Amino acid sequence: MNRILGIELRRSAALGAALLIAVAGTIVLHATAGRWSTGWMALAMTQREYLAVLSPLAMAAGAWQSYREHRANVAELLVAVPRPRPQRMVPILAATALAVLVAYLVTLLAAAPRIADTARYLPPAAFVVVAVGLVAMIASVWLGLAVGRLVPALATAPALAVIGFALLILAPHALPDGGFTAAFSPAMGMSMFSDYDTVDGGVSAAQALWMAAVAVAGVVLFAVQNRKFAFAALLPLAIGATATALVVPTGDAYDQGTLDPVAQELVCTDDTPRVCVSRAHEGLLPEVTPKARHALELLTKTSIVEAHEDTSTFSPPTSPRSRADTALMSITVDKHGHLAHPGRLEPTMLTGVFTSPLSCGDNRNFTVATAAAYWLLDREPTAGPDGLEFHDPDAVKLWKGLQALPRAEAEARVIAVYQAAQKCQDTTDLLSGGAR
Repeated sequence: MNRILGIELRRSAALGAALLIAVAGTIVLHATAGRWSTGWMALAMTQREYLAVLSPLAMAAGAWQSYREHRANVAELLVAVPRPRPQRMVPILAATALAVLVAYLVTLLAAAPRIADTARYLPPAAFVVVAVGLVAMIASVWLGLAVGRLVPALATAPALAVIGFALLILAPHALPDGGFTAAFSPAMGMSMFSDYDTVDGGVSAAQALWMAAVAVAGVVLFAVQNRKFAFAALLPLAIGATATALVVPTGDAYDQGTLDPVAQELVCTDDTPRVCVSRAHEGLLPEVTPKARHALELLTKTSIVEAHEDTSTFSPPTSPRSRADTALMSITVDKHGHLAHPGRLEPTMLTGVFTSPLSCGDNRNFTVATAAAYWLLDREPTAGPDGLEFHDPDAVKLWKGLQALPRAEAEARVIAVYQAAQKCQDTTDLLSGGAR
């Protein structure tokens, strides 16, 4: 069997297809590294999202292989061989499946070195996400073989690639992003809204069932000798659709399964002052710790003694419990997996300390908080990669006013801002010498 498979790999378009898919997938992933540089789960999910590109290429490769066999009259030659058609199909099915499997894994391995030194958290769900992607690639190439055999024309392969690409790109925008719809497209439900996103096991199981049904349907279409029996392919599709609908989580169950609570858990330094980051960002702890501790040194006149990563998420909404002795840090990752804009971590952390908690409602004066934070850092508030996200002339004016004061007076005003913010009081005039 190995000898037959080797011959099939050499004579067919499988190796060329594998090279094309691997190159295309590698280019797409590296061109968008900022989307998955946060860790292994993000990489697996992003690669799955790019099945919108890889799956149509696999379908086109299968269709092209069938067209080549039709043009070379290979089918007529094999009819004379005293072997049943299913046995004659096995080598080409195995060769094309092996080709797309290798291409998909090569794409993944080519991206892995970029984050290998910072990605620490590898959840089991990441392996499941990759496995479903492999099933989807097999289903795609076998479906392409079937369509190419039913419509053996030169235009079939490119037409199938364009149609598949259009459907997979437009489907996420035309259909609601919920469990039921995501189950029928391996590229849906893979968008990352936070660094703690995951894929629910029920969604992965449903997607695997549906892709397996599509693969079986492709084999049936490829195997039938009489086209009037092509309707037999509807049977595995019907069974697969039913099983998928029964397994997939929907509604609140789907929403709750999009976050990984283990990824949100805090990993802390052994010594004090404690600095904690989420498990998803554990590899960044050595980069974050010295900056966070420097900010904590500037807060010795306050009750702040620890720094924790802010693990808040927007969808579904989650936020860490507020603690009077803890400053929250916002951590972002660059396209190489390291801390993005490292010079911005301390200012944003200190600004958060001088800002009223969310529970205070709208009483949150960011301009005053920014001026106080930059006074502690002895840096002028400037916009840029390692400064403010936008220019705030009022914050600069307040900062210059603090710089002109004796240090003891300026420090007293800054501490007054911190105390007022914690009590949900207005801080607007505290730095300029107004109400105290």
